[in-house]
Amino acid sequence: MRKFLFQGLLRNPLTEAAPSPDQDALAELGASLARASRRRLGRSLSIREVDAGSCNGCELEIHALGNAIYDIERFGLRFVASPRHADVLLVTGPVTKNMREALERTYNATPDPKWVVAVGDCALNGGVFAGSYACVGAVAEVIPVDLHIKGCPPDPMALLKGLIALVEA
Repeated sequence: MRKFLFQGLLRNPLTEAAPSPDQDALAELGASLARASRRRLGRSLSIREVDAGSCNGCELEIHALGNAIYDIERFGLRFVASPRHADVLLVTGPVTKNMREALERTYNATPDPKWVVAVGDCALNGGVFAGSYACVGAVAEVIPVDLHIKGCPPDPMALLKGLIALVEA
């Protein structure tokens, strides 16, 4: 037991090192998004994320926005638990038959003005799930979409750039 303990202390971790985003570019993107949302809405941007049937790759990247590396809350952006408090619906994955009604209800519960952002290739065209018996199709086939952020999955910087483009449009 003691041998394994010392080996564990002396070896490097088995995980990969965290990517180091360009902190200056991240700060500029975040500040730009905060300014644009305050100019457009008069307050910070509230985001509700909806998984309509994805593989969770996009969720991992979206959750990275809130970790210690990206920390979007320092720019006034926040994820909310209820669609009634949201300005933006961030929808991932192809829409499955089981999630269609839930997505429509979430869309209807979000107050106007609202924006819908389809995140990832699956939300755009079904991705690898296109044509599946369990899927209705892309997000745009169920609710109106204002912006698509492509990628499988899109990285957090691409998500921030997409949100800036949405608010500044």
